[in-house]
Amino acid sequence: MNTQAKPNLNELEQSHSEDIETITFLLAKISKRSPSEIKPHLDTMLERLVQADEERPFYETASPTEWVAAFTEWVESHRELNLPSLSDEAISRESIYGERG
Repeated sequence: MNTQAKPNLNELEQSHSEDIETITFLLAKISKRSPSEIKPHLDTMLERLVQADEERPFYETASPTEWVAAFTEWVESHRELNLPSLSDEAISRESIYGERG
């Protein structure tokens, strides 16, 4: 997977404490609620955003080298099945498309 370390919620809160405080006060002003009422909601939203980033699928986060390794592993896993190869006739255009081809 992606080798870059992603910040967790505590790291985000520490490195962006002033921004989070500003957002909390702005949301409190807009919603006419107290900052203590807003903060739990903001924390939940940040937690979900961080978690969603951590759970990104392989195809979004993999490097080209990781793609090659995963594809090679997938190919090798199918070789273990010892399935017979298709004949030239089986993969011919006429065989696949018949009279449409």
